Amino acid sequence: MTALIVGLGNPGPAYTRTRHNVGAAALEELLGRCKARLSPHKKTNTDLAEAPGIVIARTRSYMNDSGGPIKALAGYFKVAPSGLFVLYDDLDLDLGDVQLRPGGGDHGHNGLKSISASLGTREYNKLAIGIGRPPGRMAPADYVLKPFSKKESAELPIVFADAADLLEEALK
Repeated sequence: MTALIVGLGNPGPAYTRTRHNVGAAALEELLGRCKARLSPHKKTNTDLAEAPGIVIARTRSYMNDSGGPIKALAGYFKVAPSGLFVLYDDLDLDLGDVQLRPGGGDHGHNGLKSISASLGTREYNKLAIGIGRPPGRMAPADYVLKPFSKKESAELPIVFADAADLLEEALK
């Protein structure tokens, strides 16, 4: 069975280093381990790489519209929801925590809501990458679009390695 691993994020350089894009950024660790590179896949509006038994992808759509391209990917590669792994930013986990959730709710995440609506199910695997809560009274929507501090950025390679380790273990 083929596994489909998708990292969520917004397209474009303005979003590259933001908290909202940790799902897409974590894919780089996986790509390095597989010695693969993303390339455009026009039929699904994604960038993807194939390795034995897995497809690694990043949508080119905005986070809140992720569902359509992910449904197209799952259909194109004939991947059931149980074989889908979505990497996303999670406000409810501390920075650095990673957690794999098979099925379950969207935890208020608009990208996950879009995917669940498009697939018609919430029963796919969600790999949450903690980004922590916004400070003070900052709105969550503003917080997720802010870049990480230098100190936080220094921790990200370890976080991404932990996420990749968790995925590799789940795929065994």
